[in-house]
Amino acid sequence: MASDQDAANALKVQGNKAFAQHDWPTAVDFYTQAIDKYDQEPSFFCNRAQAQIKLEAFGFAVADATKALELDSNYVKAYWRRALANTAILNYKAALKDFKAVVKREPGNQNAKVKTAECEKLVRRLEFEKAIEVSDPPSAFEDLDIEAIKVEDDYDGVRLGEEMTQEFVDDMIERFKNGKKIHRQYVFKIIKAVKELVYNEPTMVEIGVETGKKLTVCGDTHGQFFDLLEIFRRNGHPSDTHAYLFNGDFVDRGSWSTEIALLLYAYKWLRPNGLFLNRGNHETDDMNKVYGFEGECKAKYNERVFKVFSESFSALPLATLIGNKYLVLHGGLFSDDKTTLDDIRKLNRHNQRQPGQQGLMMEMLWTDPQPGPGRGPSKRGVGLQFGPDVTKRFCENNGLEAIIRSHEVRMDGYEVEHDGRCITVFSAPKYCDSTENKGAFIKIGPELKLEYEVFDAVPHPDIKPMAYAQNSILSQM
Repeated sequence: MASDQDAANALKVQGNKAFAQHDWPTAVDFYTQAIDKYDQEPSFFCNRAQAQIKLEAFGFAVADATKALELDSNYVKAYWRRALANTAILNYKAALKDFKAVVKREPGNQNAKVKTAECEKLVRRLEFEKAIEVSDPPSAFEDLDIEAIKVEDDYDGVRLGEEMTQEFVDDMIERFKNGKKIHRQYVFKIIKAVKELVYNEPTMVEIGVETGKKLTVCGDTHGQFFDLLEIFRRNGHPSDTHAYLFNGDFVDRGSWSTEIALLLYAYKWLRPNGLFLNRGNHETDDMNKVYGFEGECKAKYNERVFKVFSESFSALPLATLIGNKYLVLHGGLFSDDKTTLDDIRKLNRHNQRQPGQQGLMMEMLWTDPQPGPGRGPSKRGVGLQFGPDVTKRFCENNGLEAIIRSHEVRMDGYEVEHDGRCITVFSAPKYCDSTENKGAFIKIGPELKLEYEVFDAVPHPDIKPMAYAQNSILSQM
């Protein structure tokens, strides 16, 4: 037993080294090996919980912290980490209980006292919002007279008329690179035009790649504007012969989310059939209120801008079918094997603005693959996980070669799993300035073969991720 414990401690040390190098998946592997050797040491579970938090596997982090507390009910770090994980999945009541447990055991812990007060405020705010919630709120564009918003004579940018122009897009990129904004009138114009465009698209957009043309599929960009520009620098901007599909999570976490959303929207308005947007789990109100996009809209423009963005996000398609071979959606597959492409086609996304906790839309935005067969509980605490057998059945039943999804950091920028039928692409390198991952995108030509390109993060101005988040609890992660 002693030798097992010694071996386990050595594995924990290896895990700590990987963690210090920001290689979270390797850290999880080492902590798991340590637990397999000796499962009575609470720090193994607590350390793995912290690595799971870094991987946004918040459901697993809660489970690990809970196991650590079963082994040692006074383990303060485990209460702290469980509180952080529950905060991340918006389970504030459970988080509050754990923050209070920290304060009880460490009365002099000022940080824990601050977090407890913040969490109490969040619980009260959510209860208030729920109490005044209107079941069918009016459009955020109602009574918004965009033309009445005056563009001052000294505005030094390109002017925007009734149509988007390449000149405006180019000027916008330069302004954003230099820390400038575009005029608020133009912000509203862009969002309104694109909301109307995407609202009229089907829930599952169906496209091909014609001879002489190409398509690039990008995963999460998460407000990392300068890395988005690096994709365009390496791979070309959207054009008459080069379309792009962005597979959700344009916003939140990174501190240039308005810049990314406005640039992608401007391209969508300029080339409606040259840029496609799938909704991600971060194009939703509950995520935006916590992970920075709402705060960023208010800081750079105003609250109305967030509200119209929110309405436009709820109009976005949920999936794109490429050449009848690849289904592209943000999260993944379903709890029911009988779900078909026709079910996605028939889904009226306009009846449900936010994805909620269950149903087809939630699963499309939130689920993740797992290595083992069948389905399992979500590592995030929302949705579920699906195995290679589930993917195989879905692809065979629907005549697909593979699904392409995003939603998760991959250290190499992308990963092909489930016997080649499940492809994850993630386009935010050095995610949140703290994960040593690459970014990637997928290039597709008329033959519908997939070509992966991996790229590194580029420098950006010294503004940290989550700079506009209204919930500073999350900055502890």
